[in-house]
Amino acid sequence: MMLPHANLSADLIRLSAGRAAKIVFVHGNFNVVHPGHLRLLKFAAEIGDYLVVGINPDGSPGATLPADDRLEAVRCISFVDHTVLLDEGPERFLETLRPAFVVKGKEFEHRENPEQAILDSYGGKLLFSSGEMRFSSNMLLQSEYDRPHRSTIRLPTDFPKRHGFTIAGLKTSLSKLAGIRTLVIGDLIIDDYITCDPIGMSQEDPTIVVTPLETKTFVGGAGVVAAHANGLGADVQFCTVVGPDALAQFARDNLEDLKVMVSMFVDESRPTTRKQRFRALNKTLLRVNHLRQHPIGAELCSQILADVESRLATTDLILFSDFNYGCLPQALVDAIRERAAERGVMMAADSQASSQMADISRFRGMVLITPTEREARLALHDFDSGLAVISDQLQRVSQATTVVITLGSEGLVIQGRDRGGYVTDRLGAFNTLPKDAAGAGDSLFTCMSLGLRAGLSEWESVYLGSVAAAAQVARVGNAPLRLTDLAAELDPQNFFAEGG
Repeated sequence: MMLPHANLSADLIRLSAGRAAKIVFVHGNFNVVHPGHLRLLKFAAEIGDYLVVGINPDGSPGATLPADDRLEAVRCISFVDHTVLLDEGPERFLETLRPAFVVKGKEFEHRENPEQAILDSYGGKLLFSSGEMRFSSNMLLQSEYDRPHRSTIRLPTDFPKRHGFTIAGLKTSLSKLAGIRTLVIGDLIIDDYITCDPIGMSQEDPTIVVTPLETKTFVGGAGVVAAHANGLGADVQFCTVVGPDALAQFARDNLEDLKVMVSMFVDESRPTTRKQRFRALNKTLLRVNHLRQHPIGAELCSQILADVESRLATTDLILFSDFNYGCLPQALVDAIRERAAERGVMMAADSQASSQMADISRFRGMVLITPTEREARLALHDFDSGLAVISDQLQRVSQATTVVITLGSEGLVIQGRDRGGYVTDRLGAFNTLPKDAAGAGDSLFTCMSLGLRAGLSEWESVYLGSVAAAAQVARVGNAPLRLTDLAAELDPQNFFAEGG
């Protein structure tokens, strides 16, 4: 916000910041914002409550770019609260603003600083800092969350040839995902990604020492399945269990901003499930879970069942997203499945068991199940048979139409129908250098389920789901997929012949 008079803008800034806020002021030319500026401004933002940056006017010594351009460049920095174009030197502006701190670069520490006398008159402080070198790494973290590494994604062409479809045709089919009325039911998880600077080994004991740089919080678990479905064009409703805490409200606000209709049932005996991942050098060092795993009680089950029943008439697809934290007891699953089947609603299920026991086969009659190899073997109590046998047995036990067993970096095995019978085929991983593999399964499951409901074959759907997984693991964190992400990957420059 640019104001013509410095004294007037200073009064308004104090009003905007709040009476008790510690205001920090930085001023300069800011011709081209570079990492040194960012380190200084980050330091300034961290020592107070409200960061104000003053831009010197045109004609100031050293100012080479137009003031409006310099003002706009600083205004785009997220941790700057207010920018103002100074119409004269900063000293008169300081007299009215009266910030708690003025921050200047270390190169000014042994020079004469006209701000000092003004600050002394009311008890303000002048600090000198160039920021921390680790902040340059912190800025690079944004690309880890926001920018997929598309050059690492390669799409095989032999699989489409074997199953009678083309990648170009698949890209055209993306529009069919729009408008599918989808109900997601399952465990909500709040995911914190805490990126750290690795310091080294403690000298007192064999402990790894890190310094947190940045925390990003995402809606995960069944919540991100709902967000993915929404981003891919579906009309989404989400039903889950939460604790009586602020994390539940965070998830509601986040999902409702995406236009997901949310039904949250509060269980006073548990917190909203939260997972913290401490990461350094693009690897997860430690995960801390804050949760309870006991099944919800009969009263909550009845409330959820009634809520689901009220939505079935306007539902095309139900996605069970089970993390085995108690949201989906067997009796509730069976009741929902029975009522949905009576209405002809398509159902798919994913039941994850990364650190606990699970049985994907308890979701019977699904159009799709997508266990990992470990989850499939746990369901069958079979740790010896080959994958083709495992997928065939699981399909029979679960009565699922299609079974996909995910194999991490090795891709997946799919058991699907072909020429009247069931056959097993394999797809390798499409992304050769994933940045965060944690979101692969959710994105594959969501996209493939929507593809099946849209009328695509299981072979087309699993291919599209693999593209979704490749796009998702190309960035860090559980940001929801969009149709544009899939369209960008279904590009001829990514095609290659398997084995070539």
